[in-house]
Amino acid sequence: MINGMRVITLEEHFATPDYSKGEGGNFVPDFAESVARRISDVENLRLPEMDAAGIDIQVLSLTTPGVQGESRSADAVEKARRSNDVMAKVVREHPDRFASFGALPTQDPQEAVNELKRVVLDLGFKGVLVNGHTAGAYLDHPRFDVLWAELSNLKVPLYIHPTFSPAPLPPLQGYPELAGPVWGWGFETASHALRLVAGGVFDRHPEAQILLGHMGEGLPFTLDRLDDRWAVLQHATPLERKPSDYIRNNMYVTTAGVESAPPLHCALQAMGSDRVLFSVDYPYQSAETATEFLRTVEIEPPVKDALASGNAARLLGL
Repeated sequence: MINGMRVITLEEHFATPDYSKGEGGNFVPDFAESVARRISDVENLRLPEMDAAGIDIQVLSLTTPGVQGESRSADAVEKARRSNDVMAKVVREHPDRFASFGALPTQDPQEAVNELKRVVLDLGFKGVLVNGHTAGAYLDHPRFDVLWAELSNLKVPLYIHPTFSPAPLPPLQGYPELAGPVWGWGFETASHALRLVAGGVFDRHPEAQILLGHMGEGLPFTLDRLDDRWAVLQHATPLERKPSDYIRNNMYVTTAGVESAPPLHCALQAMGSDRVLFSVDYPYQSAETATEFLRTVEIEPPVKDALASGNAARLLGL
């Protein structure tokens, strides 16, 4: 806790034996070594750092690219199941400190549905996390409607975490440092979310909910522009509502990786204070630095309480 305020974080990476390290670019050696020491750890570093930072609960998820990087469906199914079982063991051993989002073998949508049901109904997971596209396939494709239907039925969210674009982005060629979390990941993930809007996913599945990290990958800043230009364009798939309505009603954003007051105020005003949730992006970001930002940022106490844990508790049943 921080000054009596409960703290829950939602984008907290974990590596299992099948996925021993994450992907994020050509990190400097000291940072890469720090991530490698922390990403599979529970007892020696993760829990003590949570305690020092005042974090009550971490929601674990498999680090990127995870299962989405598998080329064979059978491998994806097997490794997703094994990885989810590893994370379930961590939660069982520390039920008051950890919860989990499940990994899905999106290479086969029906197998993804099967694993979704297993992790939620049998393992008690609070939702699922998908690391972006699967071999260039995005979740707006009609073949994923079975997944969206089951997510709506189970009333659990899907977190879309960034990964590299399936092909190099021409404006970034020659600047590989821009292709990952510095810039390219945000564009990739925000575009994925907008594909769900433009493809009518939320018209077909109005109860579906997604989570976007990194202060919504920039989307809260763009809502007026999206609506204004959408209104004067012809559309292959007409929507029932304005684009911003879907972003405000079918999406949540987390602060993961962004510790700056101006974008937080923008997200709160654009999305509503019930749609913004605190996160760290551990171990790629410092838990202590993130919670110090939460402690000191100037927002009204009821809003800060909702940001710190209230919204997450309501969404995930924590």
